[in-house]
Amino acid sequence: MGKLFSLAIFAGIAIAAFAVAAPGCFGQSPDAESIVQAINRDRAGHGLGPLHWDAALARAAQAHAQEMSTQHQLSHQYPGEPGLVTRAGQAGAHFRVVAENIAMGSTPLGLEDQWMHSAPHRANILDPRLNAIGVGLVKRGAYYYGVADFADGVAALGPKQIEEKVGALLARHGIQPSGPERDARQTCEMEHGTAGGSSPKFVMRWEGSDLSQLPAVMLQQIQTGKYHTAAVGACDSLHPQQGFTTYRVAVMLY
Repeated sequence: MGKLFSLAIFAGIAIAAFAVAAPGCFGQSPDAESIVQAINRDRAGHGLGPLHWDAALARAAQAHAQEMSTQHQLSHQYPGEPGLVTRAGQAGAHFRVVAENIAMGSTPLGLEDQWMHSAPHRANILDPRLNAIGVGLVKRGAYYYGVADFADGVAALGPKQIEEKVGALLARHGIQPSGPERDARQTCEMEHGTAGGSSPKFVMRWEGSDLSQLPAVMLQQIQTGKYHTAAVGACDSLHPQQGFTTYRVAVMLY
């Protein structure tokens, strides 16, 4: 899970509060965009890739920034408010890791400067696992309430898309994913055994969030040279927690 830290800096409260609007070219406000650019400059200075703007994370961040301005205090979670994982998931984000920075200050760039001078917030900004960001800002009088939600984002894929990605990985290793797809999908949903009557020589089920490579055990089997075709099936996750996204797969080797 992501790290949840808050910055213990609080200043005066004025009466009027408003969301910072006027979206820029990527959907964020100019003030939010300036924060993202500052964060990406800091990441580049440490040899890290830039974070891309995620509209779902931004919705979660903006809603929490509004809540902070209403509560007149800094917190990652208020009574009756869902936690970060749920808030980000409800906003439509999909991720392996999620983290959050919050602060209050007189300028948007001042918020980012505060974060870079606070060890846990700096750690979020410079976390090499993270690839996405959304920023929410609310100005109350002379002060900004700011929230930056970070994630290691993953794609929301349907069963067919998952199967195609795993099939492409198998094809790279000389295994043609031309086996009975329906049997593999039913096998994916089973705890033991296989569906259909095709009698695969090897069956593996797994659930994870990385579709960039096959599991090590599967690769070891393929390297024996005993298999030439495969059936790939995807099914619903056993851990359907909103936000955290995993893919459940079965592969039958022939």
